[in-house]
Amino acid sequence: MLNVGVIGASGYGGGELLRLLSRHPQAQIACAVSETYAGKPISTAFPGLLTLPELRFTSGGGGAELAECDVVFLAQENGKAMHAVAPLLSAGSKVIDLSADFRFRDPDVYAHWYGAAHAAPEWNARAVYGLPELHRDAIREAQLIGNPGCYPTATILGLAPIVQHKLVSVESLLVDAKSGVSGAGRAKFSLDYHYPEMNESVSAYKTSGTHRHTPEIEQALSALAGLNSTFPLTFTPHLIPMTRGILATCYGTLAEAASAEELLGVYREFYADAPFVRIVEDHLPATKHTLGTNYCQIGLSVDSRNNRVTVVSCIDNLVKGAAGQAIQNMNLMCGIEETVGLGLGGIWP
Repeated sequence: MLNVGVIGASGYGGGELLRLLSRHPQAQIACAVSETYAGKPISTAFPGLLTLPELRFTSGGGGAELAECDVVFLAQENGKAMHAVAPLLSAGSKVIDLSADFRFRDPDVYAHWYGAAHAAPEWNARAVYGLPELHRDAIREAQLIGNPGCYPTATILGLAPIVQHKLVSVESLLVDAKSGVSGAGRAKFSLDYHYPEMNESVSAYKTSGTHRHTPEIEQALSALAGLNSTFPLTFTPHLIPMTRGILATCYGTLAEAASAEELLGVYREFYADAPFVRIVEDHLPATKHTLGTNYCQIGLSVDSRNNRVTVVSCIDNLVKGAAGQAIQNMNLMCGIEETVGLGLGGIWP
């Protein structure tokens, strides 16, 4: 049985980690750190977790319980993890960071997009980007994982097969993505997230290549395309008035004419060994189809008039886009079957 700790446990990502870990047959929550709720029951922050009455939040880094954890999840805001990992890793814990601190191969890219020099470049060089569908073998050997962002997870999974097989011109790629409000995190209190401002409205934000997830997507897709440098991606995110879910609609010009059936065959082969990717053929996926699950559903269509493909990729931003993917990484790192604790289907209706 793995002893597991969660730092930053009172945020949405931390709460989803606690919910999923409480059902995991081979892991037990030894420590949940939150300065805001220190000393209080887990259910104070997450009333839905009344099933864990014995578990209370701790503070001050978690103390002895955290030091004895086999795996530690860092669910804090950007800029925290790079200061926290060294003692955890030196103590022998495996660490999975849900922030952006260890997602980039080049620490200068992180510094540019997140406004601070990387404090642990030596560990950054050893971190593995935790997208299991692309890096499963490396994750199994890793001690430190940079868990992917939610928009990048949906987008990269949606485009990986046709980019790697050079079936699409990378310069032509456009991504229009929409996210539920929980993607902003629990501490987001700006006016845009107030109910009267957000309700019955859809808005674009961080346009023209300014969203922080853009370089993460570019890094992964450029590597898949076999390029020595990254290419600029047109990525436009939108805020939509629902709690959770991401729908990424990706457009690209085909390198050669191909039918939807031919491309679906490429996707089925590419993800043949990916238990959490489902290629759908009789419909296009919707956020409701993946609600509460660790699955990514992908569908596509081809417009033969202009030789362009439209790929629709859908995930739950808090599960496959955050906590569920982190647990998937834990399973791989610890020699546990990849799907353990994550096999539940979606919530419907």
